[in-house]
Amino acid sequence: MFPRRNDPSEESPGAAAAGAMNDGAPGAARPGIVYLVGAGPGDPGLLTLRGAELLATADVVLHDELVHTALLDRVREGADVRSVGKRGGDRVVKDAKQAEIDAELVALGLAGRSVVRLKGGDPFLFGRGSEEAEALARAGVPFEVVPGVCSPLGATAYAGISLTHRHIASSVMIVSGVTRAGRSFDWSELASVRGTICVLMGMQALDAVVAGLMGPGRRDPATPAAAIQWGTRADQRVVSSRLDELPRRVGEAGIESPAVIVVGAVTGLRDTLRWFDRKPLFGKRVLVTRPRHQARSTSRLVRLRGGEAVELPTIEIHPPPDPARVTEAVRSLSGYHAVVFTSENGVACFFKEFERLGLDARAFGPARLAAIGVGTAAALAARGVRADIVPREFRGEELAEAILADPALAERRAASPRVRVLLARALVAREVLPERLRAAGCEVDVVPVYETRPASAGRREELLRALSAGEIDVVLLTSSSTVDSLCDLLGEGAAARLDRVLLASIGPITTATAEKRGLRVGVTAEVSTTAGLLDALDRHFTALQAAPGSARSG
Repeated sequence: MFPRRNDPSEESPGAAAAGAMNDGAPGAARPGIVYLVGAGPGDPGLLTLRGAELLATADVVLHDELVHTALLDRVREGADVRSVGKRGGDRVVKDAKQAEIDAELVALGLAGRSVVRLKGGDPFLFGRGSEEAEALARAGVPFEVVPGVCSPLGATAYAGISLTHRHIASSVMIVSGVTRAGRSFDWSELASVRGTICVLMGMQALDAVVAGLMGPGRRDPATPAAAIQWGTRADQRVVSSRLDELPRRVGEAGIESPAVIVVGAVTGLRDTLRWFDRKPLFGKRVLVTRPRHQARSTSRLVRLRGGEAVELPTIEIHPPPDPARVTEAVRSLSGYHAVVFTSENGVACFFKEFERLGLDARAFGPARLAAIGVGTAAALAARGVRADIVPREFRGEELAEAILADPALAERRAASPRVRVLLARALVAREVLPERLRAAGCEVDVVPVYETRPASAGRREELLRALSAGEIDVVLLTSSSTVDSLCDLLGEGAAARLDRVLLASIGPITTATAEKRGLRVGVTAEVSTTAGLLDALDRHFTALQAAPGSARSG
């Protein structure tokens, strides 16, 4: 039978969005326009759909220093990406830098480039986006504004603080702790405000901010207050106290800029409403060792669980040593009764040649398609075919048994001893799968469609620095090859260096490889997928939090 092709009407939202981002699409960035785009307060998942669309199609991206680096992964290949951050307390220097940014935006717009000015939070809320828009307007350069989730809204929501509440606060005031001239805000303007007050850019003068808020006829010193640093990010930190004690508590906790100060009775709801910092992976820095093209999806899953992904691939994917064999195998698909894939990388590399030859799903003919797990099956489905055979346990032994037990192949084997199997895999892999199939009488052609190699030696120093500085809490071991490459990269003493962090393995095979290298694995997934691995980590940290004597700070 022919492999089942995906129904085009079932196209995923992600695929539809990707199509909309092609150059020339209705929503793509257009030449000679500057887009002032709000990046949100920190969590890259809070970028708007319109912002993502523009990032994927713009010629030039100018971004603030505090923009999450994951957002820059959305920029199209070949685009010009420039950092124009200007943090610091020297107002003269910052004003001069802003003038340079204004001039650069104007020049790029007049040169006919499509430009995204990616700004933290919202462009028009204390972000000088309005000044940039004024400069563009004076020069006659068209511009558009794409609002973003501002830090008072994002940080408070992630901290479990509702800015308004039907029974507590019916208004919100957002103020800057300092004026453009560098003077303190005139707090007497807030004498009649009884709702919630959010203060931005007030941490460097926190004592003066608190004193101003507690001036004559203003806030009671016992008013609940909070300071939220790095709101919406995995390293978010929150300090709650009485208003008059906030400077002392902030100093003790080491809270610094960037932070939002929140004053009002609503902050007293935090213990009930907090959710983000109760996620099992909250605050954990997770080393993602997968190849770069796979690391992004893993990093996103880590962030959704409250952690911060640190991408440092320990292996690289390279073409196979004999590409002609891949070409021959693809052209001979009609002669096989089963085609077997043992990794997502194998699917991607096989189909690269598949597409180069201009083929589609019909080329598989009546062959049965087998995938070692749901991740590999999903990679096939994304390319228009569905796996016929997926074992319950994602191991070579189980895949061999599932292939041999497949009714269509069993019928074929009963009628004729000649059952041909194509195994598309890495150059170096476990031999258990082809050996078991051959032992059952199958003819197996093992065709390497890619080769894994250790990451470049230059990555060693980066990895050693991160480990020695305590910047890593968890290391994800997603395959035996990543384990070997990680140990080879660290060299002598690898086990001792990795003994300081939690090692989490995607499955028993990977764990066995790690133990052979002297590593101590703390978590092994029951389901050998990335999601299964992260679920196992969730359970591990949930159990730790539930243990007597454990507590979360904040």
